[in-house]
Amino acid sequence: MAQTWDATLRAGGYRVTPQRQLVLEAVARLEHATPEEIHAEVRQTAHGINVSTIYRTLELLEQLGLVKHSHIHHGAPSYHLAEHAQHVHLVCRQCEQVTEVDQSAVTPLVLALEERQGFLTDVGHLTVFGLCAACRAD
Repeated sequence: MAQTWDATLRAGGYRVTPQRQLVLEAVARLEHATPEEIHAEVRQTAHGINVSTIYRTLELLEQLGLVKHSHIHHGAPSYHLAEHAQHVHLVCRQCEQVTEVDQSAVTPLVLALEERQGFLTDVGHLTVFGLCAACRAD
């Protein structure tokens, strides 16, 4: 995974810096994290990194196709590795648990939207809100 990151950065004309490596590692560990959460994770290793560096790094990494963002909650977007981007997020409104499901789960909806509305759905940014099984059982 790290070799792919390095090659992608270099192919884009960018150096593999410790900050970029730390941000990518934090995104991989946290799976769905806001820039502030990524900042807190990175600061455990590198105390001198400020949050503006995290934002700039995430923007660059997204431009290079290494990370993607989703709007899972109100406020800041959540970031995850681009290699895990082909999924739909299910967010419980009660406990705020985020679950990933394969995009094939929404294929009937995507096809219906395209056939009836001519609408091409960006499934990589699709988030469905509701109640998880555990909260429904309470």
